[in-house]
Amino acid sequence: MRAPSGLSRGRLLLAALSVFLLCVVASAPAKTLQEKLDSTQGKLGDVRESHSALAATIAEQNRAIDAMLGEVSRLRQEQQALEAELTQKQGELDEATAKLEAERRHLREVRERLQRALQVLRERLVSIYEAGSPDVVDVLLESETWSQANVRAEYLSRVQDYDDSVADRVKGLRDEARAAVQRMAAIRAQLKEARDAIAAKEREAADASAAAAARFADLKAAQAKRQADLEALESREAALSDNLATISEQLTSSGAPAPTGAPAPLTPGESAEYISESQASVPSSAPPAIQAAIEAANAIATTPYIWGGGHGSFESSGYDCSGAVSFALHGGGLLESPLDSTGLETWGAPGPGQWITVYANAGHAWTIIAGLAFDTVGGPGPRWHSSPVDSTEGFIARHPPGY
Repeated sequence: MRAPSGLSRGRLLLAALSVFLLCVVASAPAKTLQEKLDSTQGKLGDVRESHSALAATIAEQNRAIDAMLGEVSRLRQEQQALEAELTQKQGELDEATAKLEAERRHLREVRERLQRALQVLRERLVSIYEAGSPDVVDVLLESETWSQANVRAEYLSRVQDYDDSVADRVKGLRDEARAAVQRMAAIRAQLKEARDAIAAKEREAADASAAAAARFADLKAAQAKRQADLEALESREAALSDNLATISEQLTSSGAPAPTGAPAPLTPGESAEYISESQASVPSSAPPAIQAAIEAANAIATTPYIWGGGHGSFESSGYDCSGAVSFALHGGGLLESPLDSTGLETWGAPGPGQWITVYANAGHAWTIIAGLAFDTVGGPGPRWHSSPVDSTEGFIARHPPGY
C-alpha cells in the first residue's frame, strides 16, 4: 500500500479533529443537564430533610392545635349548657312571676269578699244589739199556740244559722287571705332565688364566652403559624420538584409511558355498600384495617355536628368534619391522635388510595372508605352517602400508606 501524501495526512487529521469536536459538543449538554439534575436533587434532598425535621414540629403543632380545638369545643359546649340553663332559669322566673301575679289577684278578690262579709256581720251585730237576741224561752212564752211557737222557733234557728254562716264566712276568708299572703311570701323568696341564680349563670356564661373567644384566638394564631411554615417549605419543594421534573424529562426517553397514579378499582366484594346514613356494609374482602375503619364510622354516623367534637379526645357526643374522619381512621389503627383538616392535608401519603382517600383543605375534610363517602356535609353531622356530596376540587387527597 502506498503511504499517504502530506495532503492526505492533513485531511485525515482534520477529519479526526472534527469527530473529536463533535463528541465534545454532543457530550457537553448532557453533562450540564446531569450537573443540574444532581444539584437540584441535592437541593431537593436538603428541603426534604428540612421537611422531615419540620415534621416533628408540625406534629407537635398538630397536637397543640388539636388540644386547643378540644378545649375551645368544651368551652363552647359549657357556654351553650349555661345559656340553656339560663333560659330554663328565666322560664322558672317567668312562671313564678305569673304565679305571684295570680296570687295577688286572688288576694284582692278574697279581701273584697272578706270586706263584704264583714259588712254583713257588722249589720247583723247592730241589728242584734238594737233588737236584742231572742231565745227559745222567750219564743215559747210569747207564742199563743204550739204551731206559732214552732214557726217562731224555726225562724229563730234560721236566723242563728245565718249569723253563724256569716261568722264562718268571715273566718274562712280571713284564713284564705292569710294563706295567700304566705304563698306570696314563698313565691317572692323563690323569685329572689331565681334572680340570683340567673345573675350567677349570666356571669358564668360571660366568663365561658370570654374564655372560649380567647382560646379560639390562640387556636387561629397557632393554625396560621403552622400554615405559614407548611406553605413556605412546600413552595420551595414544589419549585424544586418542577425543576427536577423538567430536567428529568430532558434526560429520559420521550416514549416512556406517564404514570397515572390512579389506584386500582375495587371489586364488588371489596366495596362497601350503602345501607343507610348510619350504616355501611363491611366488605369481607377488605383488609382488617378497612373493616375496622368502617365499623368505627358506623359507630358515630348520625351523631350531631359539634364544632371541635372529636378533638382533644376521640370520644365525644358529636363530631365535626375532621373529628369524624379522625375517629374512623383511628378505628382502623391508622391514626394515633385526632387531626384538624389542615393537619390531614399532610397526613399519610399523597394522592388517592385504593381503600381510603382523605380529602382535606384548610376549612373542611371528608373521606371515601372502600368506595363510600363519609362526610358531615349533607346532614347535621357525620353521615354515609351513597355518592359524594362534596367535589374533590380544592381538596388535597391523602391516603394511608399501603391502602
